[in-house]
Formats: sequence, C-alpha cells, structure tokens
Amino acid sequence: MAAAADLDALVARIADGSKLALAADYYSGCAMAAVRRLIARGARGLHLIGIPTLGFQADMLIGAGCVATVECAAVTIGEYGPAPRFVAAVKAGSIRVIDGTCPAIHAGLQAAEKGIPFMPLRGIIGSDLVAHRDDWKIADNAFGANDPILLVKAIRPDVALFHAALGDRQGNVWIGVRRELMTAAHAAKATLVTVEEIHEGDLLADDRWAAGTIPALYVSALAVAKNGAWPVGLRGRYPADAAHLQRYVEMAQTEAGFRRYLEQLILESPAEI
Repeated sequence: MAAAADLDALVARIADGSKLALAADYYSGCAMAAVRRLIARGARGLHLIGIPTLGFQADMLIGAGCVATVECAAVTIGEYGPAPRFVAAVKAGSIRVIDGTCPAIHAGLQAAEKGIPFMPLRGIIGSDLVAHRDDWKIADNAFGANDPILLVKAIRPDVALFHAALGDRQGNVWIGVRRELMTAAHAAKATLVTVEEIHEGDLLADDRWAAGTIPALYVSALAVAKNGAWPVGLRGRYPADAAHLQRYVEMAQTEAGFRRYLEQLILESPAEI
C-alpha cells in the first residue's frame, strides 16, 4: 500500500547513490517538481536509468552535480536540441555513460520485473555496442542449432520516479497507455510517484481507469504536485512550455549560464517553482 507523503518526504526516500529510473521527457510523466527538490537538496552520486531515454530532467541533475552514471538509450531535449550539460559532462569525463538501446533497456527492466537474471534479445547482435557491454553475453539458443542470442542483464532500479495525472486514496496510480511505467514500477525496489490530483474513488474498481492503473502494491509513496511535470508536458493535461525549454537550452550551453538558471528558478525559491 502506497504511503501518502508531501513532496519533501517523498524526495527524502531517494538516497544519494541510488539507481534512479526516470521517465522519458517527450511521452511519459516526468516528476519535475521532485527533481527540482533533489537538486535543491544537493543529491549526489545518482545512477540514472532512462525508461528508456533521458532528457531535460536528467540534464538538470547532471548539470547540478547530482549524477555519477547515466544508463539509457539516448539523452536529448528533442526538438530543442542536444542536452547541453550532458554533452559537457561527457566531454569532461565527469560522468560514466552506459550505452543501451530502447529494446535493451526495456528488456533489462522486463527481466527485473519477472525476477530473472537476464532477457534474451536478437537485434543488437553484430553492432559495436555489444563489444562495449561486458555485462551482456552472447549464448547459443538452447532450442536451436547455430542460433546465437544476446542475453541482456536485468536492470533493477532502487527507485522509479515519475509523475502521473491521477492517484487515489488507496495508493493506486493511473498512467493510461504508458505501460513502460508499469514495467518500471514492477522492476524497481521502490516506486515514488507525484500526481496532479487525487481521484475520489478506487481507480482499480472503475473499468474506465483500471486497465491503465498501477496497483498500490507497486507504489511505495505518492504526493500531490500540481503541474508537477512542468516545464515538460503531461499527456492529456498540459503541453510542454516551449519558451521555457528553449530558454533553458540557451542558458545551459555554459556552466555559468546553467548556474544562473538554477539560481533564478530553483535555488532561490524552490517551493514556488
């Protein structure tokens, strides 16, 4: 059963050094309000896992010095351009990057979800990526001859963190069609969710919501955070704040510009953002 929490209490559950799974910017729910609190707290040593990619929230965490490792299929701010603080960190060698692909990340999370050590996958064999992943293995198909298959190691986050439109007082969370968030909640040791609002009623008991609802069994804590994905959009609720994201990308091209962004929009008044 999920525990109700305020935002600070929810963020306090994310320890420094955690393997933290985050939603993709452009189609899932980014818990931006929680991410800003992590930055204001001065979190350190995080191992970010993209579900399956990372973007604005990861770039902010990297720029703020919160991140040691990034594991994902890509880091991008989409139409606004490359993620500037990620690019700078890679060039400086200040973070470790574990390259994957979207299918490989999903496969690793599915393995953890099922409680098995690996998931077989075919499409990556023959790519240079395999040579750089010593935690992936190529094995013979036990049910066929001369049929190599890639074994992708399970990815088990310490925490999955995302934002959703609705939660209820039982601790259930509605994610709609974003099934990758369901997989992440099953795979992670703990799942923390911010929601736009509390639904009065049981989401699992209503056929309109049940199919897209994560049961409270898989939700460790939830907190209400109105507009909690801003400036990233939330499907069916509000679009991305294009002007803000463009401003961020322009300011974050330099370390000094990024620091000004933090001072103006987070560190000076984190409760109002």
